[in-house]
Amino acid sequence: MFTPTTLRKAVLLSLYGSSALAFAPAALAQSAGEAATSQAMQSINVVGSRRATSSATDTVAPIDVIPMNKAAEQGGNFDLSQTLTNISPSFNSTRQSGADGADLIDSAALRGLGSDQTLVLVNGKRRHTTALVNLFGARNRGNTGTDMNSIPLLAIKDVQVLRDGAAAQYGSDAIAGVMDIGLKKSLGCEAVAGFSQYSAGDGKNYLTSAYCGLAIGNKGVIGITGEYLDRGRSNRAEAGNPRIIGDTESKNKTLYLNGELPTSATGKLYFTAGAQTRDASSGAFARAGVGSDDIPRRNSAAMYPNGYVPFINGDISDQYGIVGHRSQLGEWNADVSQTYGYNKMRYNISNTMNASIANQDLLAGGKGVSPGRFDAGGFSFQQLTSNVDINRFYSDILSGLNIAFGAEYRSEEYKIFAGEAGSYIDADGVNFGGAPGSQGFPGFQPADRVNAKRHSSAAYFDVEADLTAAVKVQGAVRYENFSDFGSTVTGKLAGSLRVADGVLLRGSASTGFRAPSLQQIYFSSTFTDFVSGVATDVVLAPNGGAIANAAGLPKLKEEKSTSFTLGGTWTPSQAISVTADLYNIKIKDRIVLSGRFNADNYPALGARLAALGVDQAQFFVNSVDTKTQGLDLTASHKTNFGANKLTTFLALNVGKTEVTGIHAPASLKGYEDVLLSEKERLYIEQGGPRSKATLGFDYVTGALETDLKIIHFGPQTLGTFSGSAAGVPNQHYEGKTSADLSFTYAINKNTKFTFGGSNIFNAKPSAQNVDETDNGFKYESVQFGLNGASYFGRLWVKF
Repeated sequence: MFTPTTLRKAVLLSLYGSSALAFAPAALAQSAGEAATSQAMQSINVVGSRRATSSATDTVAPIDVIPMNKAAEQGGNFDLSQTLTNISPSFNSTRQSGADGADLIDSAALRGLGSDQTLVLVNGKRRHTTALVNLFGARNRGNTGTDMNSIPLLAIKDVQVLRDGAAAQYGSDAIAGVMDIGLKKSLGCEAVAGFSQYSAGDGKNYLTSAYCGLAIGNKGVIGITGEYLDRGRSNRAEAGNPRIIGDTESKNKTLYLNGELPTSATGKLYFTAGAQTRDASSGAFARAGVGSDDIPRRNSAAMYPNGYVPFINGDISDQYGIVGHRSQLGEWNADVSQTYGYNKMRYNISNTMNASIANQDLLAGGKGVSPGRFDAGGFSFQQLTSNVDINRFYSDILSGLNIAFGAEYRSEEYKIFAGEAGSYIDADGVNFGGAPGSQGFPGFQPADRVNAKRHSSAAYFDVEADLTAAVKVQGAVRYENFSDFGSTVTGKLAGSLRVADGVLLRGSASTGFRAPSLQQIYFSSTFTDFVSGVATDVVLAPNGGAIANAAGLPKLKEEKSTSFTLGGTWTPSQAISVTADLYNIKIKDRIVLSGRFNADNYPALGARLAALGVDQAQFFVNSVDTKTQGLDLTASHKTNFGANKLTTFLALNVGKTEVTGIHAPASLKGYEDVLLSEKERLYIEQGGPRSKATLGFDYVTGALETDLKIIHFGPQTLGTFSGSAAGVPNQHYEGKTSADLSFTYAINKNTKFTFGGSNIFNAKPSAQNVDETDNGFKYESVQFGLNGASYFGRLWVKF
């Protein structure tokens, strides 16, 4: 039967490239009654279902299967986050500028929620998050997330996006949805070389990537992908502005392996290994030169008489591995696996200084200099996940019944490393006015060091039943216990009803949770601000430490959610398909980063902080309830004009997040405006655009393919430092439309050349008051970013 999902997959196939395994007709047509060997070795799985014979046509929740071949061969974006932003309507990722560590790793999220409320899998296995906590910037403040750009595009077969709550199926973080990145393991070799730059003449990108799939052993295969990406710095600061506003400089070296080796007629060993090193550099706020009050506070006339821009450099290492075995135990399918993930970021700050050291040197009769580079320390995060998954399909019960159950054990470790002494010390005290620590990014102090560990264990039961040929239901329940905050139970019910050949109705209801990350619990940072020339110590205090205890803060606990979806698909003909799904997600006790508490805004707490040698402190707190609701809509059409083919695709997401309650801990009652200011509330509600629509046209005539995508980003409103209560209007960013256009010429069946542009009309966000933006520029890194148009060329060769 030709279904709405198969048509939409066919359209995605045409728009974004082929994926032989995911879309092979034989795989889609596979029946539950086929031989056990066929089930164990050839069946495909779709995220959101543990049914051994699943395809996207079998699921009861909205799932997008996005093949990545075309993006890797012909796309104008060279990393996964930006590629998906221009394809998937509910996915959004914006490169930050002026946001410290958040400039170095692009955060990404679904449906306008936080980056740590989307679970990312690779080949169906949990992928680790980064060690970074986003503390600045317009996106995902206070969140950790997954670094999507650590996986090369050429290594990826497809990305499956489950737009539904799935914590009962996969555990913590799956509140907004689940993304499963499937890696290639096909035979054959291919390579791409690409170049791009912005129309302003900067931001040059150089890409070289190659994939080779080789046969090993008896019918085994290993796919090897190597990639080098050199992304150049861009700068959109106005003439005369010493700031650097734009893309970070980044050099990525990546190697990935993915394969399998049959061990018996019904078993196979599978494995994945990946590693990336990234040298990235971002410009911090500029320091002024001679004649400014930055001397001697943040500069030395002997070192930088004309001012300077400190560079926050990150040495980032990311490693990932999976080893597992799938086999058949009688009529049951068994999967045992071990997953390893590790992410480390080490800061070194260049073109900088420690003004207190320079002042001390000057007072001692020197020229007034300090070292210009410092090791500022950093952090790492390691995750080990063990899984046992068992399932069986009964073709003779009802119209088909699948039972699955399993267990998971996960251990995590988070570390903070102190920097060298010069990156944080105050060499001259407050008497001489020199700011301590490396300018641009002060180093982590010995008191910030952390070596925290925890573990969790989980068990789940999952059932999917075809009650009749027209009615499908799914249910799941999961128990999870964490060593640091206790246990939780989540559940999910979903179903679909085919009311006619071309009409399918579907819906789901689920509960979910997100465990507080170790990064949120234990992150600690001490830095010094100068207010009216007076040194002010600010501490971002870890949960459970002396400062947080003095503030009377309870231990962090899990965020809890309820999620509902209701929608359907409509296929009036084989050429047209429409899907629409409404969603409603409520999150209770959402973790936020508080404002700064001090003696001015909370005298009693200020006194307790002063007794600990702290002037100001901020914390992570479970204190906000939110509601997110919206609509996902897709529509597709295919037609032929003789030998020519036109494919049209529309994808739309309209959503709205609202803070529905602020529940301050007892010790902070009455100080909710400090705990969550209007500015911070708007970051939660509108950190991403409230709507996004992609209209795509793909026209093929002979050897020439023309691809046009029109992408509309809806409006956003962000707060200001002064606040609307002080009469300063919020920052309103109008909706803007971007367009990508490319032309691909097939020189032969194994060689393609593509050229084109992204954001070809050079759209920019709405200008704002520079004194009120978070990054000190005329607009934030919102919607599609701030760099403007870019142009590219790419050569793909198969051999």
